[in-house]
Amino acid sequence: MATWAEFAAEQPDMAAFVQGRFAADRHALIATLRKDGSPRISGVEPDFTRGELWAGMMLDSLKSRDLRRDPRFALHCMSTTASVTEAGDAKISGTAEFWADKTDYLKDLYDRTGWMPDGGELDLFRFDVTEVVQLTVEGDEMVVLSWHEGRGTKRVAKK
Repeated sequence: MATWAEFAAEQPDMAAFVQGRFAADRHALIATLRKDGSPRISGVEPDFTRGELWAGMMLDSLKSRDLRRDPRFALHCMSTTASVTEAGDAKISGTAEFWADKTDYLKDLYDRTGWMPDGGELDLFRFDVTEVVQLTVEGDEMVVLSWHEGRGTKRVAKK
């Protein structure tokens, strides 16, 4: 598994694009796996900080329980239009690690945003990445750039 910093060092332009898409609207969608293996889609606010990808969740929320049971996830930036011609699209997949020591993260969060969860209570996860996808439109082609850990990037253009 690659940390966000490791991925960004290998693919700095792609990392900047993907972070920009997730920063455009802090709200994103995360797919987790329920007990029976079926998918669950939930809202989440990913946070790229200190070279890592993080997300805080309500204590013992369903998505938090899902990730503690099975750490695999897929994260999708918020798409605000039916067409991705203007801003593009971004997706990240990998595994989540439950982070019990939240002190440094919460201090950093407050220093950066001035916001603190009520009582500092949240379930915190740090994400490692195995796949990152960037989708853009160039002229009349949809261009998909995908990175897979250990395999590098692949570019596919479709009309």
